[in-house]
Amino acid sequence: MPAPALYYDLGSPYAYLAAERAEGLLGCAPEFRPVLLGAIFAARGHGSWSQTAQRVEGIAEVERRAAAYGLAPVRWPDGWPPNTLAAMRVAVWAEREGRGAAFARAAFRRAYADGADLADAAVLAQVAAGVGLDAAALSGAIAAPEVKDDLRRRTEAAITLGVRGVPTLETGGRLYYGDDRLDEAAQAHERRRKGTAPRGRP
Repeated sequence: MPAPALYYDLGSPYAYLAAERAEGLLGCAPEFRPVLLGAIFAARGHGSWSQTAQRVEGIAEVERRAAAYGLAPVRWPDGWPPNTLAAMRVAVWAEREGRGAAFARAAFRRAYADGADLADAAVLAQVAAGVGLDAAALSGAIAAPEVKDDLRRRTEAAITLGVRGVPTLETGGRLYYGDDRLDEAAQAHERRRKGTAPRGRP
């Protein structure tokens, strides 16, 4: 049975929460799939709550959930949300190098547990080195046409699939959008694993 897929953008604190919990809930490591959230928002005709009157409420909710999940207190990077374009290109490069999931988890923790700015190339280099990537190759990877094209293709494929935002977990041909639907997705995955899902359902 294919592993569930977790669509993420490193700028999303809710994707951080999902990335921290997904493996424990699913009983297996999900496949991390980097996408550009800004492009998805543009395609769907809406934007982030971080730029609205709901910002303060949203930040408080992320902090509440992190505490409820037993995670470290959230430390918000200065100027959050950052421009994550370079970070997401590094995420694609890391995946091409076989370190995608490790880089995603480490980068999320640097951002939301340590309060580091993922728009800072030095921070990205530290995270990359920490998961066994060649930090000296980072700037070349960010600028590489094949990496840029790969991220664009991945994002376009996610939009075509029906991804409306992040985190989205895909399992059994269905999409579960939001950290608050991760438990539901895990239950559906477990039913499929046991072969007890009703016909026509995941």
